[in-house]
Amino acid sequence: MLLTIDCGNTNTVFSIWDGTAFLATWRTSTEWQRTADQYYVWLSTLMEFQKLDVEITDVIISSTVPRVVFNLRVLCDRYFNCRPYVVGKADCMLPAPPRVDEGTQIGPDRLVNTAGAYDRCGGDLIVVDFGTATTFDVVDTDGAYVGGVIAPGVNLSLEALHSAAAALPHVDITKPQAVVGTNTVACMQSGVFWGYVGLVREICARIKAERARDMRVISTGGLAPLFQQTEKLFDDFQDDLTMHGLTVIHRFNKENN
Repeated sequence: MLLTIDCGNTNTVFSIWDGTAFLATWRTSTEWQRTADQYYVWLSTLMEFQKLDVEITDVIISSTVPRVVFNLRVLCDRYFNCRPYVVGKADCMLPAPPRVDEGTQIGPDRLVNTAGAYDRCGGDLIVVDFGTATTFDVVDTDGAYVGGVIAPGVNLSLEALHSAAAALPHVDITKPQAVVGTNTVACMQSGVFWGYVGLVREICARIKAERARDMRVISTGGLAPLFQQTEKLFDDFQDDLTMHGLTVIHRFNKENN
């Protein structure tokens, strides 16, 4: 049984894959201080609660927080008796190597999203991921990552407004009832919501124009459905794209090692 781990700046997601479907998915906050023993107690308790009597034989990790990887490696060695694949490391091959400037460090999550999107949707894609940052990943015809765009995340923008301006409250992102707000909260929500609708539309349009071709836009991340409510920004929404991409990369390595 395969354990896929996606460690982001805010949350870490664990999923168990049986070869055809995900049996369970759990989310926890990302904390680099968390030990391998703490991970195992948390994970085994959840597995027991859901009556999952499975043996983890393989693990693959994607992490944008390098300090977390060490304890995850210890978890795999101590409790699952296996050496994990870590996306971005030399011993973890990709189905299609990225084509970017030499020496560029690419976020593992972007490589994983590229692999997952190409496997499901083919090439010529723009993958928009609403995470801590809002990222745009360009997938070529052969499935290679060829660059992209990084913008501040939606919640990060709201938090910056709240932190930098003493008079502005903390608000949750939601679709406003009108563009013109008649109170402070409505004004902030309108600015962020319609601002990001415009950001996504404009960046995708410019990517397509620069590459002189039509491209499908795939979204992922928890806030993607919210922005899809009003205008058709995306051609498809993939809720589990990152976890699926991990299974694709794991399968590729197993078949080619």
